[in-house]
Amino acid sequence: MNDIELEYKENIVPYSRKELINKLKSALKQSRFEHVLRVEQMAIKLAKLNDFDEEMASIGGLVHDYAKQRPDEDFIAAIKKYHLNENLLNYGNAIWHGAVGYLFVQNELRISNVEILNAVKYHTTGSKYMSTLSQIVYMADYLEMGREFPGVDEARKITFNNLQDGVAYQTKHTLEYLISNNKSVYPKTIDTYNQWVVNSKIK
Repeated sequence: MNDIELEYKENIVPYSRKELINKLKSALKQSRFEHVLRVEQMAIKLAKLNDFDEEMASIGGLVHDYAKQRPDEDFIAAIKKYHLNENLLNYGNAIWHGAVGYLFVQNELRISNVEILNAVKYHTTGSKYMSTLSQIVYMADYLEMGREFPGVDEARKITFNNLQDGVAYQTKHTLEYLISNNKSVYPKTIDTYNQWVVNSKIK
């Protein structure tokens, strides 16, 4: 799985790809670590399809779940310390590891690239405005080859053909899932839906 040959040359992170992978391996359980490697693979594939920087895609894919297995107390403390929207306290890890987790990526992994930090921040909820990198990480997390859910093959086909249509597909189907299971919807997800799904041709 870890057979990607990519040498970091752009000084986006202060270490090599191998060193970054080792930091992630120590921060995550094995199954989650394997997931981020698969997300990196998919992110690089999407970068190639969209003529986007592969190093940026690699880093975004690898670090998107850096904070996933932190205790709730870490997130609650960060929300209060950095005066984030108090509404975040009504949610949990599924939202926090992106919407708050980017701060751990910034402070602990010493990554200051705004595009990468935003890709981490938005990878679970999406956003009204998403850069190409944010779209790539959002979709790579959804489509990595370990994912198995009804419609995943269709989602991959759509996304490989058009990245923006993929964003619309994921956003619509995620919202449908949340609603059909009576789960709370984070407000930014509604913003994402209104921007990306309304007026799209996605079914």
